[in-house]
Amino acid sequence: MAKKTKKETPLMKQYNAIKAKYPDALLLFRVGDFYETFGEDAIKASGILGIILTKRGSGSESETELAGFPHHSLNTYLPKLVKAGERVAICDQLEDPKLTKTIVKRGVTELVTPGVSLNDEVLSSKSNNFLCSVHFDGLTDSANKYIGIAFLDISTGEFLTSQGNVEYIDKLLQNFNPSEVLVSKKKRTQFKTIFGNDFHAFYMEDWIYQADYAYETLIKHFNTKTLKGFGIADLYEGIIASGSILHYLDETQHHKLQHVTSISRIAEDEYVWMDKFTIRNLELYHSNNNNAVTLLHVIDKTISPMGGRMLKRWLALPLKSLEKIEQRHAVVDFLKQEGPILQKVQNYIKQIGDLERLISKTATGKVSPREVIQLKNSLEAIIPIKALISNCDKGQLKVIGDQLQGCDALREKIKETLNEEAPVNVIKGNTIAMGFSSELDELRHLSKSGKAYLDEMLERETERTGISSLKIASNNVFGYYIEVRNTHKDKVPDDWVRKQTLVSAERYITEELKIYEAKILGAEERILAIEQHLFAALVTWMNRYIKEVQQNAHIIGQLDCLCGFAQLANENHYVYPTINHSFELSIQDGRHPVIEKQLPLGETYITNDVFLDRDSQQIIMITGPNMSGKSAILRQTALIVLLAQIGSFVPAEHATIGVVDKIFTRVGASDNISMGESTFMVEMNETASILNNISDRSLVLLDEIGRGTSTYDGISIAWAISEYLHEHPARPKTLFATHYHELNEMTETFDRIKNFNVSVKELKDNVLFLRKLVEGGSAHSFGIHVAKMAGMPQQVLFKANKILKKLEQSHSSEELTDKVKSLNNDMQLSFFNLDDPLLENIKEEILHTDIDTLTPVEALMKLNEIKRMLVKKKQA
Repeated sequence: MAKKTKKETPLMKQYNAIKAKYPDALLLFRVGDFYETFGEDAIKASGILGIILTKRGSGSESETELAGFPHHSLNTYLPKLVKAGERVAICDQLEDPKLTKTIVKRGVTELVTPGVSLNDEVLSSKSNNFLCSVHFDGLTDSANKYIGIAFLDISTGEFLTSQGNVEYIDKLLQNFNPSEVLVSKKKRTQFKTIFGNDFHAFYMEDWIYQADYAYETLIKHFNTKTLKGFGIADLYEGIIASGSILHYLDETQHHKLQHVTSISRIAEDEYVWMDKFTIRNLELYHSNNNNAVTLLHVIDKTISPMGGRMLKRWLALPLKSLEKIEQRHAVVDFLKQEGPILQKVQNYIKQIGDLERLISKTATGKVSPREVIQLKNSLEAIIPIKALISNCDKGQLKVIGDQLQGCDALREKIKETLNEEAPVNVIKGNTIAMGFSSELDELRHLSKSGKAYLDEMLERETERTGISSLKIASNNVFGYYIEVRNTHKDKVPDDWVRKQTLVSAERYITEELKIYEAKILGAEERILAIEQHLFAALVTWMNRYIKEVQQNAHIIGQLDCLCGFAQLANENHYVYPTINHSFELSIQDGRHPVIEKQLPLGETYITNDVFLDRDSQQIIMITGPNMSGKSAILRQTALIVLLAQIGSFVPAEHATIGVVDKIFTRVGASDNISMGESTFMVEMNETASILNNISDRSLVLLDEIGRGTSTYDGISIAWAISEYLHEHPARPKTLFATHYHELNEMTETFDRIKNFNVSVKELKDNVLFLRKLVEGGSAHSFGIHVAKMAGMPQQVLFKANKILKKLEQSHSSEELTDKVKSLNNDMQLSFFNLDDPLLENIKEEILHTDIDTLTPVEALMKLNEIKRMLVKKKQA
């Protein structure tokens, strides 16, 4: 017997037809004053939003789940759905229900996704919300061809593109951290294999990623004949990625994109190269420990959203241009010295809203009256900034001031059009300023003074007719009327027209009352219609100023960052670094900018000097105990260089830095189990990437290379890597922290390798970490002291010390084996016979155990295993 199909009501038939067009989205379906969800969407929405799940047509064939919320609460519920990773299709009523006798016409007016949102509750003020597209057509295992990539933030209008190899694209993805990545469906597996599952990806039809289609999409949007003016004409893959983003925006009903006024190339050769490992290891934006502070947390003194977003960009893309770096430093120095000017500029910046997102909302027609007033007030706050810095002696600051736009006509237009206390929503009324529209003023007067007008009319008509009992009133059926009791009918003027007859009275209408009635009954609706029309006209007119406002936003963002750097320098004793074209790196009394802010109250950070060049001290081999501060010295060196090249002053007493073009770090242990890579494999991958990409201006920071394998393997690898870096024609500046004291011997053979150690003070039963870098190699690791500090059981510490003394007497594997045998013989128990088979088993077990690779836990487990064998033997 055939299964009965559900009966569809006209409403559900319409819903299902629209839902079929957006199968991957959660559909918010407008029904009257509510947005409703049905079926699986309702189940999902009720769970995410915490709203009640009910059933429509309960018990019938058309039964379906139902969950909804009031339409005016959209801005409350929509962000929760998007933050949960949902694509949300907003389906609105496209006609007035009062004007149709059939089912209301509906359609999707917007598709909101994690990467496409203008909602303030979804967006973070100091972070971009990038939609990204990746195009890898032609990339094969045998040919490392370019991948195209594009980023667009619809909330600010920023549109960026580039192309490069896998490593470069991976770095950009890490830096820009897009909320959503678009990929061709055919490349789904390839994308996941190369870039992992960390990104929220949406897979599009393959035909969208076609060169001709992408090119035509871009030139149509920008209304140009070519893309040469944007400097991206040669980016074949980048253009395809960029075109696919615009297609996606059109597909998601985002057609108003006048604020996307240009597209820029991310010029790889202009910025310091940092791979994703370096970005992660230096903890620029995200800490490997969720509770720890990042560099961004420490240096971000910006006040405006534009400045906060720009600082992230500067941190992701440090400059290589000496001229541009010096321009930033010069402004920071001036602002640092001129405290009153710095304070005034920052006070004005506090009055400036998010210009980028406000003008983007204007372009997309989603701006509120109050936000337009905020835009006007923000532009007014720019005027004194422009006046103040345009008159400064510092040339570069004057250039910044000259670039700011007054936008006088825009400010005046908003001022004369809108009420200063304009509401969030135009339908609340009182949006348009008094005096802007005479018709609107008259309607408002009618609306507010209707009773007074009727009282005045009543007084006039009473006096004219002599009827003392006249009454002016209204009802829903007949509207306004003048009521005359029958005793006074003979006094009614000829120009009054009878409207209704009652038992004891007559009701009349006059021409004046007709005109008034027409005005007063439609006044409220007319007021709303006029305000909506005038506001919409203003918003459309404002679009001609998009570029000027965006330029102001960009300049204020820059100024905010530079003011923040000046404040940072004043508060934390940062100094003006000397940047030049030499290959020297000289830091005196350098400090780690993050660690020094986390020290316990009263504790002073131990500063350190670092000097590196290509001729005399190219590689510093740093030995010293675990926990002594080797890693901190490595990281602080990189962070000081990084800060200097984004335009900030640095935490040191003095710093001379020859421009660095690449920063590489290999710090800490990690694995990639999902990709089948062990800790040691990841370490070798990262190190290989460094060695294959070094240049003469690279800064290389290596920490404990080789510790993921056996001692002799590790020493061999670390030695070979150090030798490779020393003998490489580029001679990259290198800091190499290691616990392999054998590497100290390299200074005897390689003249540009120097030994340093992080000093300690040995006490009777303990060790004091001095955290000071001094010349010369260290002979001890003090690992057992660290184990003691960690609370390791005394039995383990005793045995470890005993083994260490034996091992320190040997460097050859043969001697080491003899010592282990001797050590094992000392452990024999008296009830063993020398020819006992169990003894032979234990001896073989110990001889085949690689002590160098055993962790403490594994050693304890091995010891426990032997103990169980002995106990079992004794009981037998």
